[in-house]
Amino acid sequence: MGVFVFLPLVLPLTAWPVARLAEHRLHPHLATLLLSAAAAVLGLCSTLCLGLLAIVGTAQLPGNPLPDGWADPEVRAAVPHDEVIGKGAVCALALAAAACAALLLRHHRVRRRAARALRTLPATQVAVLPDEVPYAHTLPGRRGRSGRIVVSTGMLACLDSRERRALFAHERAHLTGRHDRHLLLAGLAARANPFLRPLRTAVAYTVERWADEEAARAVGSRRITARAIAKAALVSRPAPAPTLAALAAPAGPVPRRVAALLGPAPAARTLPPMFTAMGVAVWTAAAGTALSAMSSANSAVTMFLILKAAAPL
Repeated sequence: MGVFVFLPLVLPLTAWPVARLAEHRLHPHLATLLLSAAAAVLGLCSTLCLGLLAIVGTAQLPGNPLPDGWADPEVRAAVPHDEVIGKGAVCALALAAAACAALLLRHHRVRRRAARALRTLPATQVAVLPDEVPYAHTLPGRRGRSGRIVVSTGMLACLDSRERRALFAHERAHLTGRHDRHLLLAGLAARANPFLRPLRTAVAYTVERWADEEAARAVGSRRITARAIAKAALVSRPAPAPTLAALAAPAGPVPRRVAALLGPAPAARTLPPMFTAMGVAVWTAAAGTALSAMSSANSAVTMFLILKAAAPL
C-alpha cells in the first residue's frame, strides 16, 4: 500500500479552489451538486483510509478484536504496520464517528421537535404561526411526505405582498431541491475530515443562492427577491426550534446574496471551459476525488487479499 493509503486524508485539499470559485462562477444548482458529491466521496474515502490504517496498525497488538491469524509473522512481513499510526487512526476514527453520530442525532431531534410543534396546525404546506418574532424556515418531509414551510405572522407583517411571494418561493425551492440532503452530506463529510469544512461552508451558501435564483425566476423580478431577502435577514430572529440548515453551516453573508440578485442571472447549468480558472479548479477537484476513490479501493483490495492469503478470514 505504501504512501497511497494516506492520500485520501490530504486529497480534499484539491477541492478548496473549486469551493472558492464555484460560489461566484457556477450556477448555484450545479455548484451545489458538484460540491456535495465531491464532499461525500472524499469524506467516505477519508473514513475508509482511517479504517485501513487502524486495522493495519493494530493487527499486531495483543488484545485487538481482529482474528489471531492476522498477527502471523507472514502477515507482519507482508503488510507494513506502525503502532503509533494505528493507534492515532483508531482515535481519529472514533472522533469522526462520534462527530457524525452527534450531527445525525441533532438532525433527528430537530425534525422530531419541529414536527411536534406543528402537529396541532392544519396539514397544509405553509404553516403560519401566530408569533410576533419574525422567522421563516422549512421542515423537509419524510417517508414520501411533502415538506412544510413555517413562517411567523411577525415575518409576514414585515413584507409586502410581492416580497411575501418571493419569500415563499425561496422556501419552497429549499423543499423541492431537497437542500437538506446536500447540507447533511456536506456536514457529515466535514466531520469525517476537517479539510472538507470549506466545502461544507460553500454548500451552505450555494443552496441559499440556488433558492434565491428559483425565487427570482418564480416572482419574475430579481430586485423584488433581493429586497425580500434583505428585509427578511434584517428582521429575522432565531426560530423557536433550530432549523435543519443551521446544523450544517452559516448560510453566508446576506449582502453577497443580495448583490448577486441585483446583478445578471448566472449562466446556464453547464460545466465551464477547461482552460479557465473555474475549469481548472473543477477538473483538479474531480481528479483529486477520483484519485482518492481509486487509492482507497486499491488499498482496501490489496490489504484484503494479503490478509486472506496469509490468514483465511
